[in-house]
Amino acid sequence: MNRAADRLELVADPVRRTGRTLLSAGVEQSYVDVEDPRHLHFEYVRRIASAVELAAPAGVPLSVLHLGGGALTLPRWLAATRPGSAQRVVERDRAVVELVARELPPLPPEVRVEVTDARDAVKAAPDGAYDLVIADIYRAARMPPHVRTVEFAAEVARALRPGGLFLVNVTDLPPLVGTRVQVATLRAVFGDVCVFGDRRMLRGRRYGNLVLAATHRPGGLPVGRLAAAALRDPVPGGLLHAAALDTFVAGAHPLSDADA
Repeated sequence: MNRAADRLELVADPVRRTGRTLLSAGVEQSYVDVEDPRHLHFEYVRRIASAVELAAPAGVPLSVLHLGGGALTLPRWLAATRPGSAQRVVERDRAVVELVARELPPLPPEVRVEVTDARDAVKAAPDGAYDLVIADIYRAARMPPHVRTVEFAAEVARALRPGGLFLVNVTDLPPLVGTRVQVATLRAVFGDVCVFGDRRMLRGRRYGNLVLAATHRPGGLPVGRLAAAALRDPVPGGLLHAAALDTFVAGAHPLSDADA
């Protein structure tokens, strides 16, 4: 089942027979269960899914833009949990798209995959086109600068409907400088922002992933329910919002295109 393409591989999970992990240069990028798309292996993906579950009543279809495709874990999960959701997936790496299409189960027709740049895709989106934008954009284990700025966040905000949700996966290491800057950047555009994840990550004690959530209206995030979902995860998490987020971000400044 292994297949290499430009240092890309899909490898079988030695523990879970139906699990497949997408590796890029030996680094884990995505995990998919080929028989159960509802199974979410990575902690940060479960956290994103928990926020999606709160975006609308259970089963209600959503209009979703995925920035970064990988093995299409979340599009598959959304298609299973919210059938009929119109999903557009943007992936810059054609080799990833071709490998996943060749080796993994086909996608439902409601999921469209395009090979293009994430910022170009957002810029071309109509105003208020999406209920949900999910960003998991990495190149060589780093988030490209042009998708980390205030100007990019403003384009995402324009493409979201009123009440829409922007979710961002941030990979960081202590002292979480990148996360603090990204939170400050989103706060410059959106009315309500929070960050959630493993408590050790929030305390700056380990390398890993945090999830940022943002929406237009001040007080618009369901922070109580997000915090409860973070606690229920197999890796119990915490959430920073309002005054606690002020303390976390203190001293960080939004990033602009000129800075990037």
